[in-house]
Amino acid sequence: MSEPRKTRQSAGKDIARQIVVISAFCFMIVAALVGVGMFGGTPVQDVQGGALDEDGSYLAPASPAFSIWTVIYVGLFAYTVWQALPSQRARERQRALGALIAGTMVLNGLWLVAAQFTTLPLTVIVIALLLVLLGVTYHVSVAFPGRGLADSLLIDGVTGLHLGWVALATVANTAAWLTQTLSPDLAEAAAIWGIAVIAVVAAIGIAIAWRSGWRWSPGLAMAWGLVWIGVARLSGEPQSTPIAVAAIVAAVLVVVTPLVGKVMQQTFSLRNAEA
Repeated sequence: MSEPRKTRQSAGKDIARQIVVISAFCFMIVAALVGVGMFGGTPVQDVQGGALDEDGSYLAPASPAFSIWTVIYVGLFAYTVWQALPSQRARERQRALGALIAGTMVLNGLWLVAAQFTTLPLTVIVIALLLVLLGVTYHVSVAFPGRGLADSLLIDGVTGLHLGWVALATVANTAAWLTQTLSPDLAEAAAIWGIAVIAVVAAIGIAIAWRSGWRWSPGLAMAWGLVWIGVARLSGEPQSTPIAVAAIVAAVLVVVTPLVGKVMQQTFSLRNAEA
């Protein structure tokens, strides 16, 4: 195959990728508008019999926590515009990540569709798939490091926030489903199970920070959600001071760990350079 033909084929694939990303974003935004009650949709906190509201389970964050979606959506919009620029069309990092990020936006929208029109167990399946794809996307972003502020904010930062928040949202979504499914008698052990799950969330946040070279955005999103779980359990229903304390401690851990790790990494690098 001649070189000009290869170049044309590559350019065609790159343009197709850019269009796919734009289409995925548009789908996600339409689904989000339905999810906030526009176009005849029911607000998310009221769907599924209110199971996804802040009082739906012991691991549900207070309502203000969900304002992080605004930050994530604005970030994904900025990424969508940026990746569509001619200067980004043939970049290897965009080729590696564009389709993956588009997939996360599609699954994001599908979760809202599932919450509106299907069953609670199906929302758990969709959000679990979203979490897995975000994990893969973030791993690829680490394997294909970027350059400059735009890469750091619009790929690493936005994908990290999306990953960290969805990791916590998956726990809350699953807890809401189990609360609707399991016997009410198990509520007596809710504090024990809640603390155990929060400990696992903290461990996952620390592991993500370590594996990503101490990037901060996933931990920041996790901490945001954990703090609002603490607020909900102290000031709302169902109340649980032990879960609230565990959530706040976990929030501190997932924020501080990447900062400490980064400082230690730089300290070791300086020592090795001086040796």
